Amino acid sequence: MPSVSIIISTYNQPEWLQKVLWGYEQQTQTDFEIIIADDGSTEETKKLIESFQEKSLLQIHHVWQEDHGFQKTKILNKAIVFSKGEYLILTDGDCIPRKDFVEKHLKHRKEGCFLSAGYFKLPMNISKAITQEDIINQHCFDVQWLMKRGLKKTFKNNKLTSHGVKEKLLNRFTPTSATWDGNNASGWRKDIMAVNGFNECMQYGGEDRELGERLVNYGIKPLQIRYSAITIHLDHARGYVTEEMITKNKAIRKNTKKNKLVWTKNGIVKEVDTTKKL
Repeated sequence: MPSVSIIISTYNQPEWLQKVLWGYEQQTQTDFEIIIADDGSTEETKKLIESFQEKSLLQIHHVWQEDHGFQKTKILNKAIVFSKGEYLILTDGDCIPRKDFVEKHLKHRKEGCFLSAGYFKLPMNISKAITQEDIINQHCFDVQWLMKRGLKKTFKNNKLTSHGVKEKLLNRFTPTSATWDGNNASGWRKDIMAVNGFNECMQYGGEDRELGERLVNYGIKPLQIRYSAITIHLDHARGYVTEEMITKNKAIRKNTKKNKLVWTKNGIVKEVDTTKKL
């Protein structure tokens, strides 16, 4: 039984998912299973996953649900239930992990805490240009390699160049709050189950952070590792986002914070309202 379960959310992005799985084939720490939480992708994604299951050394499981619009929270809860690891790393199918990604999460994990990391966003032209060879030799995590292909020089480039003392200092003094960001966060399975997973009433817009807010209300401390556990984020459109989703999610998060909620009634365990007449 693997000690770690990596849950990767995806929806109809087989080209990006392939690059992400190539990234997991390079990991220095290999004691993990991968669960692909698929929110209704077509046959193309299924065939890609089956190809990896046949040829790759990765231990990959495919958890799928029918496409009924953006229902990421529901498929993530299904994947959490399916998972076997005592420790869970949650990320997205458009985030390629650096070879020490899993190693860094395990190095920094701590009882009573969850880890908050992030991603390094790439433009579309570089996202498209990255090949399997670039992932195997890790060139796609090299700032100079990226700048030769058009990446601009910014402070954010420090995410890719920080190691040792610099890494520790930037993690400690970054002004960015440590939150549960669904593209790169990890925590103990028992803690996530204790708050009943994701709120399935929520769609796009802070649905991951709301889980983190309930974990904090439960007494779990967020730790910042955004300069340690590195992924590069491949570009894509977000045509599924609506203002209605954003507004609804903001109201749910406001209620979670105001009332210091720990448990969601619409999570992994579905609570039945017995006060309503059938």
